[in-house]
Amino acid sequence: MIKRIALLILVLVCFASCKSDYTYKIEGKLTNLSDQTIYAVFENDNARLVDTVTCKKPGEFTLKEKKEGFNCVTLFFDGKSRYVTAYLEKGKTVSISGDARYPMGLKITGGKINNDLNDFRKKASKLIQMAAEINNQIYEKSATSSKETDLTAKVANINLQISEIAENYIKDHKNKEASVVLIERYFSNPEDTRKIDELLAMLDPKLKSFYLFTNLQQFSARAKRTAIGAEAPNFAVRNVYGRAVSIDSFPQRYLLMAFTAPWCDMCQTKDLELDKIAMKYPSKKLSILLISLDNDQKQVRNALKNDSIRWNLVTDSAGQATNLIDLYNVSALPRCFLIDEEGKIIQKADNGMEIRQTLERLLDKDTE
Repeated sequence: MIKRIALLILVLVCFASCKSDYTYKIEGKLTNLSDQTIYAVFENDNARLVDTVTCKKPGEFTLKEKKEGFNCVTLFFDGKSRYVTAYLEKGKTVSISGDARYPMGLKITGGKINNDLNDFRKKASKLIQMAAEINNQIYEKSATSSKETDLTAKVANINLQISEIAENYIKDHKNKEASVVLIERYFSNPEDTRKIDELLAMLDPKLKSFYLFTNLQQFSARAKRTAIGAEAPNFAVRNVYGRAVSIDSFPQRYLLMAFTAPWCDMCQTKDLELDKIAMKYPSKKLSILLISLDNDQKQVRNALKNDSIRWNLVTDSAGQATNLIDLYNVSALPRCFLIDEEGKIIQKADNGMEIRQTLERLLDKDTE
């Protein structure tokens, strides 16, 4: 009896000692890592958790996270200039290895999705390596401007070939979650969602419960909402002077919506040529609405007093600008939308020159 009790205690002690002190574990062994600090962003649909770890040995690190419910982790390294994303499964250890200078070529194992994506990377390994080497040349600014243009074109051509391999993989693996990841990675074009819709439609219906599948459907719906020719989404906000503003505030005229931010170098009205546009076209023909990620309305109003143009400006007070950015599916700043007299989106651009050229074609005859 005593032997049985002792054996039972031993088993319980072993069980307790073997119980994991983590939900997710990431092990890394990277070569040519210039900065030994790794930043990790754990994500799910509703939350993010940020962690950091410093390599104890050059390029070697271990990350553990106890909290459950995360779908993926993105690791930023080399001064946050490079990154790689791995997909998480509870209790699975993710291993990341390879040359830190080539993030797309890193070997990631541990968990079904990572292992499947690793198989895809093997199929496209030569092209991935070529694209990474060219990107490094561009990143390190080791080429002249004309040479850089040639390199950028080469990368675009290589990425097209990689996307073709990705599409073939998706068609051959219609039941794999990794295929959904590849759709997001290679076919998420906010200006044209036809490829996303086509590829999602051919996947196994069981994948509809996968979180990325839902995310891509939502991405496609948002993109269609602000596609060229679509009716501009309506909104109800107040500008910095407290006046109510909506699409209906600009009847029978063109509306130029410009999304900006105070910290964005190319977002200033001068850089976007908005001052020239505002001075040239009368308000009865064209209205301009600025949406800025700036929280201090009082400071903005004081700054506007020194401007000869009375801008119609909406800031992020009460999250107004953030809500409009989401409504108009803005992923980068600056971003401009030109809306016609019937309330339809006729142009999207990231610079004022394209908008000005369009306005010259549409309005110059009327203003002469």
